[in-house]
Amino acid sequence: MISFECDYNNGAHPKVLEHLMATNDQQSLTYGFDEWSEAAKKKIRKACGSPDAQIYFLNGGTQANMTVIDGCLSQYQAVIAAETGHINVHEAGAVEFTGHKIIVLPSHNGKMEAKDLSQYMDWFVHDESTEHLAQPGMVYITFPSEYGTLYSASEIEQIYKICQQYDLLLFIDGARLGYGLMSKKSDVSLEFLASHCDVFYIGGTKQGALCGEAVVFPRANAPKHFFSIVKQHGALMAKGRVIGLQFDALFTNNLYFEIAKNAIDMAEKMKQLFIEKGLKFALDSPTNQQFVILTNEQMHRLEEKVQFTHWEPTADGGMVCRFVTSWATTKQDLETLKKILDECL
Repeated sequence: MISFECDYNNGAHPKVLEHLMATNDQQSLTYGFDEWSEAAKKKIRKACGSPDAQIYFLNGGTQANMTVIDGCLSQYQAVIAAETGHINVHEAGAVEFTGHKIIVLPSHNGKMEAKDLSQYMDWFVHDESTEHLAQPGMVYITFPSEYGTLYSASEIEQIYKICQQYDLLLFIDGARLGYGLMSKKSDVSLEFLASHCDVFYIGGTKQGALCGEAVVFPRANAPKHFFSIVKQHGALMAKGRVIGLQFDALFTNNLYFEIAKNAIDMAEKMKQLFIEKGLKFALDSPTNQQFVILTNEQMHRLEEKVQFTHWEPTADGGMVCRFVTSWATTKQDLETLKKILDECL
């Protein structure tokens, strides 16, 4: 059965595997102090236009989110996120487990709007019982959003200005970062992102690596002893080279961006297949996640031959279903999907 269920259901890009195999017999320092991790950091700093960036390789997205949030905030502080934000919906309460409240704001097609953040912070600082509340210390957004939508450069800039006004850190979850950057609708570059937030991470798990994320503090602004904080949260690999090697390969000759573009190209072709069948979309996603509205009958027929995510029910009894492309999606995959659509719809 073919799968469009998520963007991390493949192994790793062949060049990543080749790099792992070519270095397999060599000994190295541990915990990310190896030569390949150092090489990867240099390449990432150059790509970000941040020569002083501190970079840490963590083993997964949930670990990256909870470690960064807990490591950057004091025990009494909270993080602000859109109600559909990944940390609020899909991480099993990992952030709350560390003792930090998530303050949720309205979600607009998966995104936080600057005006909502500004209104909340204005209310917070003028509330008579401010000292009795969880103190906001960070704003969390994802690029792209959980719904595949994108923040424009202007939207990020507006949010960051509000963060600076109220002494809040801006943390950008980049689990699908490459897919956002390479979207034809994106006006955000990696350099822009690095200069308009306090910390972000570059997703590897969903984009060509077996595992691993690269957390970037672009202005050498990591919390003191962040390495120890990473270890305390179980996010540090003893064989740190495993992640460093993969990012070394991904950031060689623009591989990370090239394979992200493939996912976008394939998503646009996939979207056209659904349009040709007269299907509607829950929203317009310019990235690799597409949210198609199906009747329950259509959904049940399709799920016998293709894997996808049942996202959320519609008001009229149908279902929003998520179909996702990735760095590994091929034209043959889409030809197979077309045949399935022709047979089932």
